[in-house]
Amino acid sequence: MTARAHVPFTGPRLAAFATLGVATGAFNIPLQVFLPAYYTSTVGIGLQSVGLIFMVARLWAAVCDPLVGWASDHTHTPFGRRKPWILAGGTVFLGGLIAVFHPPHGAGSVWLAVALFLLCLGWTATSTPHVAWAGEFATDPRERARAQAYIQTGASIGIFCVLLLPSLFDATGVHDPRVRVETMGAFVALTLITGLALIARLFRESPSSSIPRPRDGHRAGFAAILSDTLLWRIIASDFCVALGQGSRGAVFVFFVTQYMHLSFPSSLLLMQYVFGIFASPLWARISYHLGRARTLVVAELTQVAINLTLLLVTQERLWLLMALIVAQGLTQGSGNLMLRAMIYDIADRHRRLGVQRAGLFSSIFNVTTNAAMALSVALAFVLLGRFGFHPSGANDPQALAGLAAFFALGPAAGHLASALLIYRFPIDDRPSAAGALDRAGSL
Repeated sequence: MTARAHVPFTGPRLAAFATLGVATGAFNIPLQVFLPAYYTSTVGIGLQSVGLIFMVARLWAAVCDPLVGWASDHTHTPFGRRKPWILAGGTVFLGGLIAVFHPPHGAGSVWLAVALFLLCLGWTATSTPHVAWAGEFATDPRERARAQAYIQTGASIGIFCVLLLPSLFDATGVHDPRVRVETMGAFVALTLITGLALIARLFRESPSSSIPRPRDGHRAGFAAILSDTLLWRIIASDFCVALGQGSRGAVFVFFVTQYMHLSFPSSLLLMQYVFGIFASPLWARISYHLGRARTLVVAELTQVAINLTLLLVTQERLWLLMALIVAQGLTQGSGNLMLRAMIYDIADRHRRLGVQRAGLFSSIFNVTTNAAMALSVALAFVLLGRFGFHPSGANDPQALAGLAAFFALGPAAGHLASALLIYRFPIDDRPSAAGALDRAGSL
């Protein structure tokens, strides 16, 4: 079965391809939400050390992302360009998963740093070519949004499933944090193996020898990134989306357990991602009517309102927190989805000039995600420390007030900046309007 860029894929084919997205999405929430708290409160590594290690590891992944994207554009094998990277990167990803989610007793900062660096490298080498390949399945804007929606939905399903596991442990009275983390890691590993097997068996690219070799070197590719103003608006917007998401995720467990005095953060996240499964198809359909840029602005401003309303949440208003979590689920990933569909319009403009940069451009999203997540975790932990917050001890009202303020205002600021960057973005979503970006941008 050969994937051809001009032939829309059927739903089952896209679902099979998006299975890998279940794994790459499922591991992200534990990495951002549970693992930092686990390594501080259970493994026993210091709060600032964990924040620094996670920040540096994310920045390491950010450095690797564009290199992997550029290399996958320029790889020439009998098996294609993207597929060899996905399979090799998936193997490294699997090794990193085992090391990070199953640390031995007595593991310290060195173990965490090495294991996390391996995990982030493997994730990058898997997800960047995977998303880039999906962007080449079609040239029609709606078909591109549809392909990305399948991957985003797969990621939401993965997050839902990985959060279901600790919720089941809550219901059955199993509170050992090691069992919880190791079980989540095992689920991600299983879905990763399944996704890699489906891609290896069902999908083929045209041999690289039949694809015109890009004429640009790595310097020209990175120079194109620096000089394309529209691309930079997408990059900056995605960074702000991820910064908002990361700020919320970094302190979610602390907010629920310390501020709200609830013992079921996993169940609340699970509820969010139950509704998040429907978010990508919902916002994809909205974009058919509003266009992707306007849809992104509407979705991001909606998230601003949701996060600002969190300032009204108190222990007596659990109902409000739950309502906002449902609303958050229904807007989940909407900005990511629109931006990932939009960037292939930029790549098309470069392709018409004879250069292949889809992989390089799609890698930018991992750069922005990793950089924003690194900054959000480090910023959150530093600020909480300044407020006198203790992750496993008693906290005074000032520390809890600082926690609640950051939980609401940090994400709101990120989503607002994302909307402002894309406001009046010069994009035409009509399939026949291929020249809109040619006139609006510069190479």
